[in-house]
Amino acid sequence: MSETSNKQARVAYFCMEYGLDTQFKAYAGGLGILAGDYLKGAKEFDFPIIGIGIKWKQGYTDQMIGKDGKPYDTYHNYQYDFLEDTGMSVEVMIRNRKVVCKIWKLECFDNATLYLLDTDVPGNEDGWITGQLYGWFGEERIAQEMVLGIGGVRALRVMGVDVDVYHFNEGHALFAGFELIREKMEDGMTFEEAWAASKSQIVFTTHTPVIQGNESHPIDRLMYMGANLNMKASHLRQLAGDPFNMTVGALRMSKKANAVAHLHAKTANQMWKHIEDRAEIVGITNGIHLGTWVDSAMIEAAEKGTDLWAPHIKNKRALIEFIRERNGVTLDENKLLIGFARRAVPYKRSDLIFSDPEKIAPYLEEGKIQVVFSGRAHPLDDTGKAIAANLVNMSKQYPNAVVFLENYDMSIGAALTRGSDVWLNNPRRPKEASGTSGMKASMNGVLNLSILDGWWPEACQHGVNGWQIGDGFESTDEKELDANDRTSLYKVLLEEVVPTYYDNRAKWLEMMRASILTTKDAFSVKRMLDEYYALLY
Repeated sequence: MSETSNKQARVAYFCMEYGLDTQFKAYAGGLGILAGDYLKGAKEFDFPIIGIGIKWKQGYTDQMIGKDGKPYDTYHNYQYDFLEDTGMSVEVMIRNRKVVCKIWKLECFDNATLYLLDTDVPGNEDGWITGQLYGWFGEERIAQEMVLGIGGVRALRVMGVDVDVYHFNEGHALFAGFELIREKMEDGMTFEEAWAASKSQIVFTTHTPVIQGNESHPIDRLMYMGANLNMKASHLRQLAGDPFNMTVGALRMSKKANAVAHLHAKTANQMWKHIEDRAEIVGITNGIHLGTWVDSAMIEAAEKGTDLWAPHIKNKRALIEFIRERNGVTLDENKLLIGFARRAVPYKRSDLIFSDPEKIAPYLEEGKIQVVFSGRAHPLDDTGKAIAANLVNMSKQYPNAVVFLENYDMSIGAALTRGSDVWLNNPRRPKEASGTSGMKASMNGVLNLSILDGWWPEACQHGVNGWQIGDGFESTDEKELDANDRTSLYKVLLEEVVPTYYDNRAKWLEMMRASILTTKDAFSVKRMLDEYYALLY
């Protein structure tokens, strides 16, 4: 540690998932990718941060496309020879049964130290708890969160790690706060005193801007599971109501909280304005780890003012070859290639570009526009799977212009955000929390074409470093919103993006350069970590 690092708060970062490398199946999506980039940034820039997570035996899911064109899930037991066995373990009482949590250590992939808890040990009746990431709901989800939170704090104690700040990345980690309260009450504090003292040590990042996406549990279930750690039901009600809302609990147990973009901060403060005595939610926009996601040749060319097209076309050819190997489809490197990779959920509107066939079909049939999709749905989300199946169906309808890459992961994300020409993003505003894939694309000279949601309102200079779809229109009427955004999408795509790509290469290259230079520092993990220390820790 440098001298300045030693003066900084020592942070323990709790998260259910970490996206560090494709071969390490410990992530589901954006939350994990953010956590992975955060730990890589901590290592690269020498911040005193360690991670706490779970060693998932089967990861999230491998989601493949069947012969019927529909997604199905497969699970595998993973063994990792790069994890270090600390030889230490802790115990957590779950449903009045002793659950042993083995502690593993991970320091490869250039990330800060990460401790991972594992219940898949001999003698554990509940070895399945760390089986599948987000695999279950109700009691099983609580059990996983007890391992992360309660087990995580106990792991810090047994490993002799001193901590100044406990950072909960989403509400899954909340039971770590319960453990801090338990420790203080055992030292003689009242519940109110222990709550106040713990609050001074906790910060919280909220992500989900949809009320329904914020987890809650009946208090009697928490009591039955033993998550309350000797707190009374009345204490739990005092913290977060009944049913017990994990986000509300985290907001009321934290000294400070942050949203993951400035617009998201407005949305989150509006969502939770009725909650008394909650932490203020400040906007700290996510950032990405450049070393993981960005081709340094693109940054170098942008900074030196040299040719950007040669390194870009190299990345585009690599993507086209990647698609050929995966799907047997060969796209045309001379034609506009649009990338779209997201979780398969309705508000992200993966198929908005297809919603007026009369307008878009001629471009797809001619191959003037090529679109490559990827995305996974939660294994139990039939609606999300139907969205993915629809995209597969479109790829059959336009076999030379539309591609769906199955089993979305870090490798696909990296290939698409480097090799596409345009990055498309069209969620229903304001439901996008941040959207770091657009940051990765922009720093690779891939031009964003996006609704003014998440991070993009902070970065967008229309026609200079990318394009905005619409003007930030919002409506509670989804049909009205979709109609407005559809019109705006086609207008910008067909009247600005397509003509610039085919008829004004000089302007396109200027925009690529502007895209890289306006985002590479402003949306880097270094800036994000600096803001965490300045505004949160």
